[in-house]
Amino acid sequence: MTPNLRDLRPAFGALLCAVLLNLALPAGLRAQDANVTSRENILQAPEIPALGNPKGDVTIVEWFDYHCPYCKAAAPELAKLAREDGNIRIVLKEWPILGADSVNASRMAIAAKYQNKYSEAHDALIGARGRLTDDRIDELLATAGIDVARAKQDLEANKAAIVALLARNDAQATGLGFQASPSFVVGTYRYPGAAPIEHLKQMVADVRAGKNK
Repeated sequence: MTPNLRDLRPAFGALLCAVLLNLALPAGLRAQDANVTSRENILQAPEIPALGNPKGDVTIVEWFDYHCPYCKAAAPELAKLAREDGNIRIVLKEWPILGADSVNASRMAIAAKYQNKYSEAHDALIGARGRLTDDRIDELLATAGIDVARAKQDLEANKAAIVALLARNDAQATGLGFQASPSFVVGTYRYPGAAPIEHLKQMVADVRAGKNK
C-alpha cells in the first residue's frame, strides 16, 4: 500500500535539503563524494538534455532502469504530466541496476545523444516489452530513427565518459538512500520508489507554493 504523501513529505523534504546543501552526508557516503549529491548535480545532468520544458520552474529527477516495469508504467504518466503542466523540467538519470542488459541499454541510449537522439532512444527502450538483448536494442533504436552503427562508434569513443556518468548516477541514488527504481526528486522533495502521479503533482504544487512564500 502506498504511504500517504502528507506523512512522507516533511521527512523526505528535510532529508533531501540536508543532502543537497551538503549540510549532512547520508550514512556510507564518503566525504570526497559529497559534491556528487550537491543541489546542482542532483537537479542538473549536463550530459543529457532535459526533457519537458528545459526552462521549467520545477525539476523532476527520475532514476530508472529500462527493465523496471514500474519505470515503464511511470514513463507515459510523467510525460503526460509534463505536457499538461507545460512548466516542468524532467531530468532522467540512467540507473541500470537490473543486470548486464540494462547496462547495455543505458549505454546505447546515452550514446544516441551524440546524434541528438537521446529522447527518441529513451522512448523506444522504456516503451519496449521483453528483455532488451543487444539485437533487440539495435532493432528498437533503428526503428526510432537512430543510426545504430554510429551510436556504437560514439559509445566506443566516449565509453569513459558514459561509464563515469552511470557511476555518478549510482552514487547519487545510493547517497540519497534509494534502493529501487524508479525513485524521484521533485524540487527539494525526495520520493524513494514508484511515485503515483497524484503524489508527483502534489509535490510539484508544494514546490511552487514554497517558492511563492
